[in-house]
Formats: sequence, structure tokens, C-alpha cells
Amino acid sequence: MQETASAIKTGSTQSVESRPKVGLALSGGAARGTAHIGILRAFHENNIPIDCLSGTSVGAVIAVLYAFGVSLDDIRKLGSKMSWSKISGFSIYNRGGFLSNKELGEIMHEYVGDVNIEDSPIPLAIVTTDIATGEKVILRQGNAARAVMASSCIPGIFTPVEINGRLLVDGFLVENVPISPLRTLGADVVIGVNLGKRRTYREPDGIVNVVLNAFEIAVDENTSKNLKLADALIEPIVKHIPEDSENYHSIVYDAGYGTALINMQQIRNAIKKKQRRIKRGFWQRIREFFGLG
Repeated sequence: MQETASAIKTGSTQSVESRPKVGLALSGGAARGTAHIGILRAFHENNIPIDCLSGTSVGAVIAVLYAFGVSLDDIRKLGSKMSWSKISGFSIYNRGGFLSNKELGEIMHEYVGDVNIEDSPIPLAIVTTDIATGEKVILRQGNAARAVMASSCIPGIFTPVEINGRLLVDGFLVENVPISPLRTLGADVVIGVNLGKRRTYREPDGIVNVVLNAFEIAVDENTSKNLKLADALIEPIVKHIPEDSENYHSIVYDAGYGTALINMQQIRNAIKKKQRRIKRGFWQRIREFFGLG
């Protein structure tokens, strides 16, 4: 079955105008990002609409592919083939990193074309970090493939991506579960997906793992505070699964799918709660209009 973004978005029996708008925040998590695909599948099967999306790092990859209509089957196939060797190469200019992730940009271009974020059928935001100022930069316009490159650019490893005169790197430094952009995209109900639950860090047997551990330790504290802003959470336990496990991507996909199903009632409750508030607000405005207090 080839589920696309439009199919999932229109799965609800209610129109967008008559129900709360649902936003989904997809976190970073490298190879664990396959869990996002299982979560999207669960949303489709349970007719939970997705009206806007935000993504950080691998979450940005999945968000862009999904928002531009790539089927979940094709996204899953791509995810199972992704590796550092396929998305990176030596940087010619060595500006702040010894690898370039331009191959990732080429993969995105192959799947979605030369498209801009603002042209997405589903409102979309990509989180990055300005490595010169430390500011969070939320991309809602511009080339989608280049935005994904920036959001997935691990500082010190990959060469920063220049967009609008700013050197941008991985958004996980500032907001790994990108909840805040969804409010500005009009989401009434914000659902966060956190792939860092119960994280155990890598054995520091090389410089790359040492750098990644340092970043992740710092990020986890900030993430725990940010998650309190979500209306519902999906936190599959996937960090303990060794990446060299046989059928790794299938295991992680199943974990995402299963955790989403477990949390489906919580998500429905959050939507219903917001729906009641919207209705109360509507009737309150009617009463005020007629001077009924």
C-alpha cells in the first residue's frame, strides 16, 4: 500500500476548518529516524490527520519527504539504505568540518525535486542552528534539500551549510524535538516525537563518538524541558538497539509503530480536549456578540 502525505492528511472525517489542527514534531536521532516512518504509518491507519510538520536533523529528512508526498514505503526503503558513507564525502574547502553532506542534498533532490519549503502541500518548518551566533534558525522558506543538509549537519564533522549569509548546522543543538515551530504554523495540538528516550551513550572509542556523546549529553537536558510544551508525546525506546544489529531498521520501525499505537488514545484525548476548548470559545464569542456575557 502506497500511503502518501495527502492520504494521511485527509484521513480524518472532519474538515480542517471544523477540528483542531494537528502538528507533528520529528526529532533528530540519526539511524533511529526509521522509527518516524513507523509512527507515520500508525497515524495513517488510525485516521489521525497531520496538518503541519517540523523536523530536526533526520526528522527534517523524514518531514520533507513526507510533506512532499513521497510514499511511506519509499521512505522506508530509502531509510534502510542510508548510512554515513552514502550521505557524506570529504570536504574540498574544509570550512569547519572534514566531511560534506552534499550527497544527502542530492538524495533529497532526487526524491522531491528542486522544491522550496514554502511550496510544501503541508506547512513545514526545519530547525537549524547558526553556528556563529548560537541562534535557533527556523527555515520556512528556501530550497528544501539545502535546508535538510543544514539541519543534519553535525558540527565539527560536516561542513556548515551557508543559507542567507548564515552558517547553519544541526538543529539538535537548539531544539532536538522541534515543538516551538508548530505553534507558528497554526497547530492547535502539538505532538512531539522524541527518539532520545532512555538514551545510553556510545562507547567512546573514537573522536566521532566522543564528539557525538558530548553534543547529546548537552542536548538531552534541554530536550527534557522542551517536551513539557507538547500536548502529547511519542517516545519509542530505540537507543539501546545496536546499529549493527541484523534487521536494525525493521526493529526500529516496529518500535516507532508500536509506541505510536500505545499512545494513540493519549493523542485522541489531546485532540478532543482541544476540540472542546474551541467549541467553548466559539459559543462564548456568540454570547458576547449578543451581549449575554
